[in-house]
Amino acid sequence: MWRILRSDATSVLKDENARASLSRYFDVMQGKKPAKFLIAKKLPVDFSQEDSLSELWRIHEESTAHFLHLQQEIDSERKTLGSLGTPEASFHDLKIEIASRILSGCHFCTRRCGANRGEGELGYCRCGTQALVSSVFEHLGEEPELVPSGTIFTMGCTMRCLHCQNWTISQWFESGNVYTTKRLALAVEQLRRNGCRNANLVGGEPTPWLQQWLRAFREVNVNVPVVWNSNSYYSEETARLLAGFIDVYLLDFKYGSNECARRISDAPGYLEVCSRNHLLGKKHGELLIRVLVLPGHLECCTKPILKWIGDNLGMNTRTNVMFQFRPEWRAYEVPELRRRLTAAEMRQAVNFAKEAGLTNFIT
Repeated sequence: MWRILRSDATSVLKDENARASLSRYFDVMQGKKPAKFLIAKKLPVDFSQEDSLSELWRIHEESTAHFLHLQQEIDSERKTLGSLGTPEASFHDLKIEIASRILSGCHFCTRRCGANRGEGELGYCRCGTQALVSSVFEHLGEEPELVPSGTIFTMGCTMRCLHCQNWTISQWFESGNVYTTKRLALAVEQLRRNGCRNANLVGGEPTPWLQQWLRAFREVNVNVPVVWNSNSYYSEETARLLAGFIDVYLLDFKYGSNECARRISDAPGYLEVCSRNHLLGKKHGELLIRVLVLPGHLECCTKPILKWIGDNLGMNTRTNVMFQFRPEWRAYEVPELRRRLTAAEMRQAVNFAKEAGLTNFIT
């Protein structure tokens, strides 16, 4: 059925560029290697709930290095996941403990609002402690290497993009359905059994729900690559927790100008935060970058973004130059966003990608 609906989802399996930039993802997807979260659950870590947060972070830093070594041993087949015991406390458990501490003074996103979510306080994203889900389904509209993608759309967002295409989810025009971590885990496992290539954590924005996602994957027992489908506006602490959990960083690179980010998405300092998180994503996993081309923003955003990717992440970085923009939600408040892209703008964006030397971009 999937092949009939998306022939490119089949042909991408033989795409040398896609496989080169996302080689481990393809191996996990096809059951040749274990997902990172499965390895993290096998790595023993000695910590206590009595440890201070700073001490937990120190242990986490050491454990991240140990995780990388263990992953290399497993990937090279010097060790197997099955040969490892189940520790009393694991690297994954340590991540859960740290994320739970963060909930009391929330700084999962770069705003660092400090809301005590455990006491019922709601910050900018308006997310509490119970995961709220809009929908769970097999997505056929993602990049070909992801399709069919096991998408779980959570409520809320850390940005206010006036042109948001998922605005009913991100801005709480829906109420969402409460999902326990067990229910989230079962949803992930069912999507995998249904033939999905991955678990696609999306929204809205997955960042506010990181603690709930980590808890959920403690109960996931199938091998499935985890895709972090994010606006990239998350804190350095979140980036550290994602290392050893996320297989593919499916990251937006929305703006090449902080002024554009502030004016359109209420995201001050976006460029620096986004750049840092792309670099950390490349260091700790594999990247698939989305660049949504906005009308009137070719010179200020599209061009510098594509050049930055080529200069800093490599010419073969898998990049989706997207022409799907349409005026949604409050886009009418931004004069240049009241229309769709022109054919000339699309051609110009492709030329910018070529000028940046990108050899692995799709449209």
